Amino acid sequence: MQFILMIFTFFVSINLATAQDFSDNTSSSLTSQAWNALNSGDHAMVIAYTDKCIELYLTQAIEMQSILSSLPQGNQEDVAKYWALNDVGTCLFIKGKSLLNHGDKVSAQTAFQMLVKQLSYAQCWDSNGWFWSPAEAAKKELERLQVKTKI
Repeated sequence: MQFILMIFTFFVSINLATAQDFSDNTSSSLTSQAWNALNSGDHAMVIAYTDKCIELYLTQAIEMQSILSSLPQGNQEDVAKYWALNDVGTCLFIKGKSLLNHGDKVSAQTAFQMLVKQLSYAQCWDSNGWFWSPAEAAKKELERLQVKTKI
């Protein structure tokens, strides 16, 4: 039985790997794909895209965070200079939301906490024309999780 489960897991992994389109592996492309997967409810693809972005760009994101003492200000171009920080932070938020949507509160909490503790200066561009803070949104999600846990 265990052998059959291993074979099944192997083939599922192969199918997921071939279904993923990491495009050019840029952080912005991976983040866009993760948003699309979240919006379509494709949890497996959300995890694939967010994990790939985090794997490739977390070190750069942490380095960018380390040189800041507050949220970057200015126009879109000024904030975009912190591309790895912004995209990895956004991917952690997306990952947390997807995990939460699928009932994995513990893993969602871990993703949100990592964002708040390590990449608090990340920003995400809203298509309505402004930046928002994934870390602030993650803090609200963490507060909701704690309230639900206490009840």
